[in-house]
Amino acid sequence: MEIRKYIAILWRRGWLVVGLPALVLAFGLLRPSPQPAPGYVANMRFSVGVTPESPSPSVYTYDRYYSWLTAEYLADDLTQVVRSREIADAVTAEAARAGLKVDFPPEAIQGSAGAGKLHRILTVSLSWGNREQLDVLAKALATVLSQGQTAYFDQFRKAGTPLELHLIDPPSISQAGVSLRSRMETPLRLILALLAGVALAFFVEYLDDSVHGPEDLEAQGLPVFGAIPRAGVLPWSDRKLR
Repeated sequence: MEIRKYIAILWRRGWLVVGLPALVLAFGLLRPSPQPAPGYVANMRFSVGVTPESPSPSVYTYDRYYSWLTAEYLADDLTQVVRSREIADAVTAEAARAGLKVDFPPEAIQGSAGAGKLHRILTVSLSWGNREQLDVLAKALATVLSQGQTAYFDQFRKAGTPLELHLIDPPSISQAGVSLRSRMETPLRLILALLAGVALAFFVEYLDDSVHGPEDLEAQGLPVFGAIPRAGVLPWSDRKLR
């Protein structure tokens, strides 16, 4: 049966299958891996609303249903607007007014911002490596969004239906967890080493012309009259005949 042959090969070359992952693990433990710099994340939440049009006695407004529906659509837009260059420039300027020495480009803020939404609730996050700087930047971002300090908000004010963002959860800073890449790096290396060990075991077996048992001779059409018992149970303790 082929499966039994494969198992026999892996058992016979077990030192390769086990040894290669063991070497990778030992190298990983002995090699001093660089510790990533601590990161911090600020999270805040806003409620999104639109100032409804003035009611008209001659027009039915559906109890402001469309105002709330519009706010949900705009919350979708805001998840992308938060990561825009316009917001990053406004946050940089607001942080500079708050006394922060800005020695980084606005693109750094743009790449560190993230947002999500649930109905009319907008969740905004900002990742940064310095906690003190993040505190100032997060407050600046909250101010920019709450006060609508960009041209994106101006278009609604000009139309007479201002977009309003109310800060319902102020910025809360916490230390970022270990990244998925850091958690998966060692297991992935071990899996790759195990696969390489299995492949190498079959390759060595292919190159080996030793006789490991009576079945090897029978496969070549040679009669077998007897066999010398193994000296031990380990895969490398059997006597090999050529």
